[in-house]
Amino acid sequence: MNAVLRARGTALGVLSAAMLMTILDGSIVTVALPAIQDDLGFSATGLSWTVNAYLIAFGGLLLLAGRLGDLVGRKTMFLAGNAVFTVASLLAGAATGPAVLIAARFLQGVGSAMAAAVVLGILVTLYTEPGERARAIGIFSFTGAAGASIGQVLGGVLTDALNWHWIFLINLPIGLVTILLALPALPRDRGTGLAGGADVAGALLVTSGLMLGIYTVVKIEQYGVASAHTLGLGALAIALLAGFFVRQAKAAAPLMPLRLLRSRTTSGAYLAEILTFSAMFSFQVMVALYMQNVLGYGALETGLAMLPAAVAIGTISLLVYARLARRFGERGVLLAGLAVVAAGLALLARVPVHASYAADLLPPMLLIAGAGLVIPALTGLAMSGARPEDAGLASGLFNTAQQIGMAIGIAVLSTLAASRTGSLLDAGETTASALTGGYRLAFGVGAALLVASIVVTLAVLRAPKPDASAPAHAPAEPSVTSVTL
Repeated sequence: MNAVLRARGTALGVLSAAMLMTILDGSIVTVALPAIQDDLGFSATGLSWTVNAYLIAFGGLLLLAGRLGDLVGRKTMFLAGNAVFTVASLLAGAATGPAVLIAARFLQGVGSAMAAAVVLGILVTLYTEPGERARAIGIFSFTGAAGASIGQVLGGVLTDALNWHWIFLINLPIGLVTILLALPALPRDRGTGLAGGADVAGALLVTSGLMLGIYTVVKIEQYGVASAHTLGLGALAIALLAGFFVRQAKAAAPLMPLRLLRSRTTSGAYLAEILTFSAMFSFQVMVALYMQNVLGYGALETGLAMLPAAVAIGTISLLVYARLARRFGERGVLLAGLAVVAAGLALLARVPVHASYAADLLPPMLLIAGAGLVIPALTGLAMSGARPEDAGLASGLFNTAQQIGMAIGIAVLSTLAASRTGSLLDAGETTASALTGGYRLAFGVGAALLVASIVVTLAVLRAPKPDASAPAHAPAEPSVTSVTL
């Protein structure tokens, strides 16, 4: 029995390390963008494609990769994805021109999608008992917070001390070790076979629809919400996705069985997830911009200033979430976490032009630590209705909803902030005051999105009542506590 527990703990460590690498890559790039632009000669618009190329490939392929993981084997898909990501990181680190870097970033997105799409599917098949699963999801969420915080700081350190190439090359040892450990640690699964769901037409529809949709969203800031460019591409993306759902209803072997969306809890969790990540990812971007553009912080200072929030999120997800979930249930924990994070964003909506970090920024950022309850609770609810044969697809759906929320949030809130800033400048406000007004609006809209997520949770989500007889302070399972992160 102890051997089984140790094996599951090792597997959880491998899955968490892979997610750490994915999230680390997403956050580490942002602080190095100015150095990349100066070195490779990117134009202002071209530079955004070092981020957009990754987002489009990652978000567009998650659903397809998750389903393929169910068909060919989730372990196979995980290993292949990590191999692609590691090779792409080497190409990105060796890039000497914009075209090579953008192509490598797209390939990184492909590899990340292949690996990330099946991670939760593997996790929920490893941990089937609710208490163990809650604890495992808490550790997994802790890894995400650690990746975000490490990336913000490490990006500044590597760029300043060495050069921007090392923000990609740092992935090589992590990727190789993850692959070597995953080979013996992850359970073997044969998959149901491509004949069980090789819906080529459905795959083309959903992948092209998601990629086009994410491209449309990330270009909103450039073209505007109501422009012909945005409306035309958005309508085409919606038509492709609508065609995908029509195809799934009629296909003999659908890529995505629609039974997954018939669960009130599962579909409600996806909607709450989109709203929640629209607000929380936008907070990360907007507060960083406020610190640098208004308060004059450097890249490393910004990363260090945001570190307490990330540490608090990780601590809560690791040490607190599982106990609260056993006592109050995932739905109750989600509601509490959403309320706390919404309060933090509401406080940021009042941030002054000349802010004190200790008095004006640290308190609301510590309230954002409620995300340590929100993220694992959403994960558990979204994955609760997945059958073993659909676990990879459910994992891909969860990650897809997250990416859609992040893309929509940053596009819409950035546009609102820029519009508000422009209006204040026209009214004669100083640059710092106008920028602060724009960021305040973004934080306020983010708080409203979290309130909407609370409404969805109350109205739609249903979760089984927790076992009142379960001890609130039960000891952690050996398989979980033995993992070294």
